[in-house]
Amino acid sequence: MKNLSEGRKMFISVMAIFAIYATVFVVFEDFDRHGMPLIDSSDLHLLMFAAVTMILLAVVLYRYAHRMDERIRREQDLKQTETRRQMTQNISHELKTPVASIMGLTETILDNPQLSDDKRLELTRRTHAQAQRLSHLLQDISTLNRMDYASQQLEHAPVDISQLVSDIIYESDSACDKRQLTVNNQLPDILVIKGNKQLLYSIFRNLMDNAINYAGEGAIVSISAFETTRYWRFTFSDTGQGIPAEHLPHIFERFYRVDKGRSRSMGGTGLGLAIVKNAVLHHGGTIQAMKNQAGGLTIEFTLHK
Repeated sequence: MKNLSEGRKMFISVMAIFAIYATVFVVFEDFDRHGMPLIDSSDLHLLMFAAVTMILLAVVLYRYAHRMDERIRREQDLKQTETRRQMTQNISHELKTPVASIMGLTETILDNPQLSDDKRLELTRRTHAQAQRLSHLLQDISTLNRMDYASQQLEHAPVDISQLVSDIIYESDSACDKRQLTVNNQLPDILVIKGNKQLLYSIFRNLMDNAINYAGEGAIVSISAFETTRYWRFTFSDTGQGIPAEHLPHIFERFYRVDKGRSRSMGGTGLGLAIVKNAVLHHGGTIQAMKNQAGGLTIEFTLHK
């Protein structure tokens, strides 16, 4: 019944229950009288009455199920329309900042040919930084679109998560040194999951970038995993400044920012943790964020083996 609508599920379930009840009642209604199940003329009359009642009930239930499916479909369409509208507004808002910066910086360079080489180089670097930010934003939007609309086309293969995380830690080495972060990798030497390598990379890369950008200087980032029968349960935590409790239910929403000014100054797109959540769900897992008692943030998630 997985592919059936909610209305059809309700219709089939109710009719099945009624049919079973009617059959049992008709066949065994005179069991106490005769000591054994018998079908006589009175049973046939009851059976005809049950059949007529079942037909009437089926007509009423079918019409109700149809209206119920229509209502659910309308509500889903309205929700999707509102989500798309909000998403479009957010994307437009996020694109405006780097585009405006690039336009302003390039106009300054073009309108001032007398600029010194050092000033021109500085403006060029700032332009390149905004172009990179724009590129990252478009890449994140593309990743979310693939998960939303083409998830069935994503290839799955065995991926060594331990090696993947080691590579990410190596890639992030200079950024960690800059903020004096210590990464405590407690994953086993070999941890293999069948999944999409790009999405699995996005999970751990975005979590690492999030810790680097927001945990604060001198924090300790710990990565560990616990194996169950069907899943690997991962814990990604830091000892940084943490997130206020009221923000925790929303941090996986697209374009949600705890500190908008600081997030943009760090070059974040506002989509990193949304990508993490969607990639986890794509791999049959669950995810939650918690505030550490001693300070910092812990994100726990599962990935289906």
